[in-house]
Amino acid sequence: MKLFVYHTPELTPTGNVPECAIAVDVLRATTTMATVLAGGGEAVQVFSDLDQLMAVSEKWSVEKRLRAGERGGAKVPGFDLGNSPLDCTPELLQGRRLFISTTNGTRALQKIQDAKAVLAGAFVNRAAVVQYLLEKQPETVWIVGSGWEGSFSLEDTACAGAIVHSVLQQTNLSQDELAGNDEVFGAIALYSQWQDNLLGLFHHASHGKRLLRLNCHEDLKYCSQTDILDVLPIQQETGVLVSNKVK
Repeated sequence: MKLFVYHTPELTPTGNVPECAIAVDVLRATTTMATVLAGGGEAVQVFSDLDQLMAVSEKWSVEKRLRAGERGGAKVPGFDLGNSPLDCTPELLQGRRLFISTTNGTRALQKIQDAKAVLAGAFVNRAAVVQYLLEKQPETVWIVGSGWEGSFSLEDTACAGAIVHSVLQQTNLSQDELAGNDEVFGAIALYSQWQDNLLGLFHHASHGKRLLRLNCHEDLKYCSQTDILDVLPIQQETGVLVSNKVK
């Protein structure tokens, strides 16, 4: 198994598809997706385009759908939800499909949608991601940070490092054996420095600061928790993620 870390979707190789690809958007799309499926949502369907989201979701009854739209960290007017995992309560989600479009996370998922297995990872479900990798042993794994509009995000690379760090702890592999590119070493180092203060890291991160300006303090606290959800969002059909419950 070789792991590759890419800081943004734009940095992934072209004309090349890995056996497994993991989209990471800690603040907040992949955290929200894991929370939705853990809370009883039927599925999460991702869109980069808001108009397409509206057109597809219109075919679903009001009782069976929820629309989540976020741009610039804020909720899109007219949508049921923004991109806060704290709004995704089991009472609201039960049996419904979440149709979601966000600034960065949904774009990352679309970039890797042709991989044989497509997962959504965050700190909250890191253990579930790692368990999948250890069980399935895919030959090549891309961990793709969503970044912010094409630029590097501290929190996504730290989460990539958390995934690799845990795989290393649970195998006999060395960093050299596991690492497919230099970014893996950087991600491990970043996570190792901040693993005991992820919330502090979020406060340094540009998107963390953006969310703090939007009064999303509780979101940052929630997203900084590690291994609290035993659910793995996995692509069932293009753009549609369902729960792969960890036993």
